[in-house]
Amino acid sequence: MTAAMEQLVAHTILQGFDAMYGRFLDVTAGAQDRFENQDWMSVHQALKQRISFYDHHVELVSRQIQIMLGRQYANREFLTAVKSSYEDLLLDYPRYDIAESFFNSVYCRIFEHRDINRDKLFVHSSQAGRIAPYPTALTRLYQSENGPHYLFERMMDETPFTLSWEDKNRDIALIVARLNSEFGTAAMQKARLELIKEPFYRNKAAYLIGRLLLEDNTQIPLVLPVLTTDNRQLYVDACLCHVDDVSIVFGFARSYFMVYAPAPAALVRFLSELLPNKTHAELYTAIGCQKHGKTELYREFLHHLEHSDDKFDLAPGIKGMVMCVFTLPSYGFVFKVIKDKFAPQKEMSRATVKEKYQLVKEHDRVGRMADTQEYRNFSFDRSRFSTELLEELQREAPSSLIVTDKEIIIKHLYIERRMIPFNLYIEQANDDDLRHAVDEYGKAIKQLAAANIFPGDMLFKNFGVTRHKRVVFYDYDEISYMTEINFRRIPPPRFPEDELSAEPWYSVGTNDVFPEEFRTFLLINPKVRKLFDELHSDLFDPGYWQHLQSNIEQGRFEDVFPYKEKHRLVRAQNHS
Repeated sequence: MTAAMEQLVAHTILQGFDAMYGRFLDVTAGAQDRFENQDWMSVHQALKQRISFYDHHVELVSRQIQIMLGRQYANREFLTAVKSSYEDLLLDYPRYDIAESFFNSVYCRIFEHRDINRDKLFVHSSQAGRIAPYPTALTRLYQSENGPHYLFERMMDETPFTLSWEDKNRDIALIVARLNSEFGTAAMQKARLELIKEPFYRNKAAYLIGRLLLEDNTQIPLVLPVLTTDNRQLYVDACLCHVDDVSIVFGFARSYFMVYAPAPAALVRFLSELLPNKTHAELYTAIGCQKHGKTELYREFLHHLEHSDDKFDLAPGIKGMVMCVFTLPSYGFVFKVIKDKFAPQKEMSRATVKEKYQLVKEHDRVGRMADTQEYRNFSFDRSRFSTELLEELQREAPSSLIVTDKEIIIKHLYIERRMIPFNLYIEQANDDDLRHAVDEYGKAIKQLAAANIFPGDMLFKNFGVTRHKRVVFYDYDEISYMTEINFRRIPPPRFPEDELSAEPWYSVGTNDVFPEEFRTFLLINPKVRKLFDELHSDLFDPGYWQHLQSNIEQGRFEDVFPYKEKHRLVRAQNHS
């Protein structure tokens, strides 16, 4: 009876996972239609919908198991046996990797994230290293004795798009010219191309992703972003053929790709060969399997702990008013804990902060908002915490802590990619880097605003600089939708005495924002003020913000390219 019940519960969990991933693939499969129909509003809705499936199905399965088991079997020993049965079901299962994460989620939902260890959960994979065969060929190989023009012509003819190419020969000539200049005409003459058959869709673009194989066995990553013209024809907008440039396309501040992947492990393995600096956690997350990305991140974290001995300590920079932030110096991430009490000017609740972080996960991040992974009951070795850090957490967030002789458990935690705080970066930057950083900051604000996000707290301490010198926003407690804000011009003073008053001479509503005031609290440094006035003075004009609001309300979304202008091939004015 018990063995039969264990198997039944294991089947129930796997069936729940199959139902979830089936819906995930259904929404993903619609990406081509949304792209070709230029239905950008539905692109954003589909992103949010696809993210919601996971927690919804975890909840359904958890409730079903609790009904099935009742009090007789609802214990950890029984579910440990269920895990063994579940492992048997995954032996020939093509999505064993993300199915293990789904099991973990169901277990944690039932037992509220307590008693997490490798015996009861898939802390480590039961099939580490196994790559399930893809249901069909993952890639298609192109080669031509007649040179690269014919190779790319075949590739473009065999893409799954139903729209026509605006000027296929022009695009091929531009691609070949770019590659010849980078790698030499002789090398390209005999190059082969291995292309992932399924395009990657995100925002207003489709990406053809693969690698060039040169005669000397050199492998070169290749990404060709495809856009649509106003009259719905296709063109190749850029040619990316260096690891750093491709890495930015897969960056942690980007929205998740929609790519049809019935067996994600094989796709991730191929991508990891193209991008050796990207971890499996980053790549699973990039293709939309962010919950399994969370599992992989935890595994990578455990591996890092085993091979390091430094201590966790408070993160550098100005302390936050809502979050305690700490880091491990040798580790490329920060850990964020919501404080029990916020600074007086922060009129919000803990629940509101969590809602803001969820909003960011579900929104188009346009390369300007860092993704986060959320954990519960996260355990640390107490001996690895500095005294200062533990005292800070006990003072600022005691309700989130469980402290024993051996471990520190944080009940609710965000993990986020570590960056150099913008305010610290500009203090040490040379003139060229300072100019670039100020320009990046202004572009970050503008691109977020065009994507319907108003950062709220625009202070420099709330932004970070990545290794690619991109400026990214990472403090979300005050973000709002642009459409919720009332951008106003400061009324002229009624009397000379008005300007000397400590209080404004005009009324201020809850959602009123006065862009003219940005100068006062942002541009204290004269060098920064001069650069800002030169590069982004329009941010101080209420009319600029009101124009963006109008675009959003009319469903017009600006282009935000995850690559530099110099990589673009076609710049015709009528392209959108």
